[in-house]
Amino acid sequence: MTVLPDMTEAQIRRYARHIVLPEIGGTGQSRLIAAKVLVIGAGGLGAPALQYLAAAGIGTLGVIDDDTVDLSNLQRQIIHRTADIGLPKTESARRALGEINPEVTVRAHRERLTAENVERIVADYDVVADGSDNFATRYLLNDACYRLRKILVSAAILRFDGQISTYKAWQGESHPCLRCIFPVAPSEESVPSCAQAGVLGALAGTLGALQATEVVKEILGIGRSLSGRLLTYDALGAAFDEMTVAKRPDCPTCGTR
Repeated sequence: MTVLPDMTEAQIRRYARHIVLPEIGGTGQSRLIAAKVLVIGAGGLGAPALQYLAAAGIGTLGVIDDDTVDLSNLQRQIIHRTADIGLPKTESARRALGEINPEVTVRAHRERLTAENVERIVADYDVVADGSDNFATRYLLNDACYRLRKILVSAAILRFDGQISTYKAWQGESHPCLRCIFPVAPSEESVPSCAQAGVLGALAGTLGALQATEVVKEILGIGRSLSGRLLTYDALGAAFDEMTVAKRPDCPTCGTR
């Protein structure tokens, strides 16, 4: 059982608006401080998610990204600044998060997630927030998080549309995984990338903030989980929609047959 830390007076002041919420309180805030969250990518989704998670007091934040900051990133990857162009995204993110909340421990993994390192990296965290930009990484994470029994909050954006869901398929019949919805990954050629099709910058903030919210909810065990539901957002129509997702018995990852 995790021993929850006692909060200092400065922490009580910093997190006062959380602590007065009955659903969080002092015990809940201590849980956030004790939590370890891994964010995949310091890009469009990872940028706002990381900042809100740091501000919320997540005690240990891991960020994995092997890219450097480019001028074209700054339209949506708001954790980075113009002066950061050319720097590793993990280092730019570490600097920004330290300025937001110096009490947060930031672990920078400057590498690409692969089949060889995924379990080693994911194993040390409680929750994973996936903001990756390719199908190979998404499916790799889905399978690894299922094997390691780690909660996965996954979001995606393109043009003016976004989607988000939570996966914790090991918890039982009502909890599907990514492959229950999309059994086989589409080819990278069949779906345009943000570089090819474009993406509204503020949309990344909307979905990244939703990811941070769902991560906090999962750590605290409050509210209604997105597990078993796929939430979509149409920015042009200013509309959210929801699809219920069933667990597939023949799912290649979490199926029973």
